[in-house]
Amino acid sequence: MLLNISFHFDFLPLTIVMLVAWVVPILLTLLGLRKVPTVIVEIIFGYFIGVLFFKSHQTDSFHILEFLALSGFIFLMFLGGLEIDTDQILASFPKKKISVKTVTKNPLISGILHFILALLIAYGSTLLLSQLIAIPHTWYFSLIMVTTSVGIVLPVLKSRGELTTNFGQFIIIAAAVADILSILLFTFTAYTIKFGFKWELFYILGLFVLFLLFYNLGNRIKKFPVFKRLAFTLSHAVSQIRIRGVVLLILIFTVFSQYIGEEVVLLGAFLSGLIMSGLLHKERSALMIKLDGMGYGFFIPIFFIMVGVEFDPKALTEFDSSLISFLILLLILMFVIKIVPSLLWKSEFNLRKSLAGGFLMSSRLSLIIAASAIGLDLGVITPGINASFIIMAIVTCFLSPVLFNLIYPDNPFLGEKTIIIGGSSTGVLLARRLNMHNKRALIIEKSKKRFNEIKTKGIRVIHGDGLDKKIYDTLNLNPSDYVVVDTGNNETNLEISKFLKTELEHGNIISRANSLSIEKKLKEYGVETVDMTRIMATTFENLIFRPVTYHQLIESFENFSVEEIPVRNIKIDGMHVKDIHFHQDAILMMIKRNNVFYIPHGDTVFQLGDVLHVFGTDTALEDTRRKVSFPAGTDIT
Repeated sequence: MLLNISFHFDFLPLTIVMLVAWVVPILLTLLGLRKVPTVIVEIIFGYFIGVLFFKSHQTDSFHILEFLALSGFIFLMFLGGLEIDTDQILASFPKKKISVKTVTKNPLISGILHFILALLIAYGSTLLLSQLIAIPHTWYFSLIMVTTSVGIVLPVLKSRGELTTNFGQFIIIAAAVADILSILLFTFTAYTIKFGFKWELFYILGLFVLFLLFYNLGNRIKKFPVFKRLAFTLSHAVSQIRIRGVVLLILIFTVFSQYIGEEVVLLGAFLSGLIMSGLLHKERSALMIKLDGMGYGFFIPIFFIMVGVEFDPKALTEFDSSLISFLILLLILMFVIKIVPSLLWKSEFNLRKSLAGGFLMSSRLSLIIAASAIGLDLGVITPGINASFIIMAIVTCFLSPVLFNLIYPDNPFLGEKTIIIGGSSTGVLLARRLNMHNKRALIIEKSKKRFNEIKTKGIRVIHGDGLDKKIYDTLNLNPSDYVVVDTGNNETNLEISKFLKTELEHGNIISRANSLSIEKKLKEYGVETVDMTRIMATTFENLIFRPVTYHQLIESFENFSVEEIPVRNIKIDGMHVKDIHFHQDAILMMIKRNNVFYIPHGDTVFQLGDVLHVFGTDTALEDTRRKVSFPAGTDIT
């Protein structure tokens, strides 16, 4: 036999764990608790199955579960690095001399100051807590206190359409900075605690050399046509070459980290994710789906469930009568540590938004659990403190998003939005795509049954008639809002479009035209029409002549898009294209001037009122808007 396979392995423990992983999201959905973090419930369920099924831990099957849990932890740290948008951070580097005004307005500098202030408050809080309980290592305890959870912050801001706003950028970058700096400090601190301050500590710098090596190598390799062709050819079916490459990258960094020290694995896995965040770009869409499937579909649930299995409430007895007061004070301080530094944003935003951002930043999850577990292994965290931090992770993940929404309530009807009349499959898909681009979208659906179906998909939908004027008053319809009319009936589309144009005097209307007669009538009312026959013919043409380009654009639509950006910045007027430093992921495709289109060249001169057609990532488009569209003018170099 080429392979000796033993069937004596007991799969029951793994089956129980995966049953919990499968049941939890279904249960949360059925109970209408989709906003509750799944991982928190997995920890709770893990504790109960540990009590009921895993009382005897000394089995080979349980050791395999521990290995899979460790793999889940490594994958979680990798995805944590992948969540960091390196483009956003690089775009935030100040390009002019730093001043007091720059500090308050630059999200990166503000994020660094936020972390430093939070760390100082955390250390002071630790000294305060040390008067109540025995804390073996105050500095390490402080580092655990200062962590945050990008995995909680991002979904909350995305659901609110705040990712591309200035407020959202400040919070995201502050959370990313907290993640990066926390992991760096954890790694150096843990290594020093275990081995002392020796020159071998600088081996950790080898990880950053490896990081730069792989990042530069990856950027060079992906430009070769042969590699592009191989990557596309072998990315499907049984090969899945990109997935294999990502797993190999994670393992290379993990093995390298292990040679330095077990405590460095956290940083190694995170850096491998950071590399992929910088390299993926337009491949991010399809690959992210597969990586999320691997991580959150198998490895990561095992990690969190095993955290629950290993949770020992008896460890809390070490605090005796001070337990309740300690937990309450710890919870309060964990919020204070993030809320007080967030007041730095008061000059840029108002007090309410700054406080709301502080509460959202107070959420802790994977990093606090991982750091506490490492501290327990090093002996600088007691079992009782470790159990307390797990409780804090659960509580803050529940409370932080709720308090954020209470202090800064969401109003989906304010600001620019797209209103889709008709909850067809096309309308639902359009709403999803707009949401992926962080654009507000909502659907008006007349059928009660279809309304309920769409509502369960997590898409904003209103039950009503597109001919009801009261609905548009409720939605606060603005002249800049787009209204897409697609009810599935040509005559109804025409009637609603006519009503919007004549009764509400609205201009931005788009509707489907399935015949020349309908198209003619719609155009009489100034409605932009979509010719489905022409679209299908164009799609077939693209599949015949440019299939690779077509598939790449379709599969990465949420990462790249085309946007029309008007030139309003007076500083841009009269400047040449070559004199403006556009973001590396932005391509200036065309310039529209007085209804005439121009292909831009280096010597093309911008004029106020020009409309730039720019292709790029959300970050690149935001950077372009900041440079050319802000009337007051900003740094454009």
